[in-house]
Amino acid sequence: MRKFFKTVAVVTVFAVCEKILGFLYRIYMSRTVGAEGIGLYQVVLSVFGLIYTLCCSGIPVTVSRLMTKYKAENSKLKVQKVISAGLSVTLATSIPVALIFMFFGNHLSFIFADSRCMEIFLILMPGLIFTSVYSVLRGVFWGNKDFLPYSVIELLEELVMIVAGIILINHATDIFDGARRACVAVLISYTFSFLVATAVFFIRKNKLKNPLGELKPLLVSATPITVMRSANSFAISLVSIILPLRLVASGMSSELAMRAFGAAVGQAIPLLFIPTTLIGSLTLVLVPEISENYYRKNFKALKSDVEKSLKIAVFISCTFIPVFSVLGEEIGVLVFNSPECGKYLSVSSFLMVFMSLSNLTTSMLNSIGKEKQTLIYYIISGIFMLLSIWFLPKYIGVYSLLVGFTFVYGLTSVLNLLLLNKHCEEKPNYLPFTVSAIILTIPTVIFGLMAERLLSNLLSAFLSFIILGGVLVIFNTTLYLIFGLIDVKLFTTKLKRRTLKKRRA
Repeated sequence: MRKFFKTVAVVTVFAVCEKILGFLYRIYMSRTVGAEGIGLYQVVLSVFGLIYTLCCSGIPVTVSRLMTKYKAENSKLKVQKVISAGLSVTLATSIPVALIFMFFGNHLSFIFADSRCMEIFLILMPGLIFTSVYSVLRGVFWGNKDFLPYSVIELLEELVMIVAGIILINHATDIFDGARRACVAVLISYTFSFLVATAVFFIRKNKLKNPLGELKPLLVSATPITVMRSANSFAISLVSIILPLRLVASGMSSELAMRAFGAAVGQAIPLLFIPTTLIGSLTLVLVPEISENYYRKNFKALKSDVEKSLKIAVFISCTFIPVFSVLGEEIGVLVFNSPECGKYLSVSSFLMVFMSLSNLTTSMLNSIGKEKQTLIYYIISGIFMLLSIWFLPKYIGVYSLLVGFTFVYGLTSVLNLLLLNKHCEEKPNYLPFTVSAIILTIPTVIFGLMAERLLSNLLSAFLSFIILGGVLVIFNTTLYLIFGLIDVKLFTTKLKRRTLKKRRA
């Protein structure tokens, strides 16, 4: 267990560094190309994400899971075959799709609401092949529990994109050119990660074998995940297309609609994903562990992994909710110089707990072979999402997206937790902690709003964020201690043990 959490810590450090760099880069882009440029960039990436997802998104997770299963069965040959099968399927799908768009893309511009997007989109197409192959190699690293190379490559990929992006965007002539150059930087980063990952794959002495025999098991397991993630990407792409159109239909100008979309999706939503990003490292290391314990029928360890992970996810998310709810406008102005982003952030802050739980539980269920069920849950919630952004913009504008996300993440969280509980032989006890943590955010938010009113005229936005943000975290943690959600004795006992070990040494 100690090794497990050390691995989580290492992956978290790399992931946090990567996200901080990406976050700072998004700030730079927002201030350089503006909300409209971010909107163009975001729409292109959303559609590209859909194409990528259709090509291979279920493959890496499935390769990782099957590798773990075959290792538990001591079948080295099957491990090598499933890796080859993953690469074969990925290349067989990504190459034809990339070629179709590169040669016939000008005839497919109707897929974008803004005609400028297709030119930007075509820049990314060669990167589809590179990033698809890299995604399979990433799954191999996960299956081998070889997380350090993966973490380093991800961080370096982000650095390459940022350096290339800053150099290119600095010479942009207008908003469109800035968005176009930003996508060139993305292509450069995809090429880099593909080359480095390929080199590391062979340096680690991984081998390829004839994939026949493993293609069918791979596809049977990967298809539901791919469909679910494709549905997710498709929904995001539809949102990128439909929401601006529905905002225009409700009376907004095209420029104002794209600005509102950019503030919500390109600026606020990435901030809401901060807790999910922090928990992502836990998920990454946890999935092979859960898969191994499930197939080995080690149900006591499975219960422990699920219970602790869910509590950590809830704790981290509920720590952020009061800060974003009370100081959302200050954060929006400080980070993106966007009051619109800040308002959306404040209203949407409660989503963070559902985002974290939805992502974590979906990964857990996929790791034990419940891909079809998670797919069904996502499709149900996705239908409600699309209905929200079609009918509600007339009444609540861009906040219709908030209603849609509530259906997507809230509903899938509840359904996933019920299914997870059903398939755990020893039932994890996380519900009392979860309910208590969510309830305790309410007095913290009330306290924060009162303090914010008193301090708003005395402190700048930056000082309000630093001082009041820190006070809210302390206040929330104090409530956890008072109501026994944090076991102080556990930490003090571990500290005493370590102290005694050091003295004996």
